[in-house]
Amino acid sequence: MRIAVAQVEPLKGNIEENIENHLRWISRAAGNADLIVFPELSLTGYEPELADALATNQNDKRLDCFQALSDERNITIAVGVPTKNGGNLHISMILFRPFKERITYSKQYLYPTEVSIFTAGVNPLVLKIESDIIAPAICYELSNREHHEVAVKQNATVYMASVLNSVAGVDGDLKKLADIAKTYKMVAVMANFVGESGGYKCAGKSSVWNDKGELVAQLGGEEEGLIIYDTIKKELI
Repeated sequence: MRIAVAQVEPLKGNIEENIENHLRWISRAAGNADLIVFPELSLTGYEPELADALATNQNDKRLDCFQALSDERNITIAVGVPTKNGGNLHISMILFRPFKERITYSKQYLYPTEVSIFTAGVNPLVLKIESDIIAPAICYELSNREHHEVAVKQNATVYMASVLNSVAGVDGDLKKLADIAKTYKMVAVMANFVGESGGYKCAGKSSVWNDKGELVAQLGGEEEGLIIYDTIKKELI
């Protein structure tokens, strides 16, 4: 499987413009990647105080363009957006798969400052693409051993972290993901923002580690960009 990690700069609360930027990066990856992942809450930016007003669901017509592109270019697309379910507000990742029903994965392990705003998801998820089994992780989840262990029990081969990581916090999480890859013999990837979001200066440094925990590629801290890694050939595209 070829996985693309997209590093983008969000426009605060502007779903329509963020969708357009996502489509540009998906188009660049399509043909070379089977899966593309964006940062946490990528369609809105990480803006907890706006999340309730911006929340939607996987059937939002504005998101149909992702399904159309997924079908047309045979690529699975993972985007971040706040969602509502039964009155509960979630930090979610919506997955668009070629000619299949959309899937919503909601963050199960919330950061302490998120607990008063969001409700934790309850359903673990893995996604099979070709010979790989991908375990999505949304930001703080990568700091929870329980999340890693559930992924391992589900035979995950790729740990896919969608994050907002600040300049102050990124180095710690880079080390954690390298350790996850090495300990569990999984490929690990991290998609992060650049620019500003939620009052944070975002650190970029979106990265890929091989199943030995070795850093394969890392983007810079200022510019949008893309990494594509072939998990079978164990090489960059």
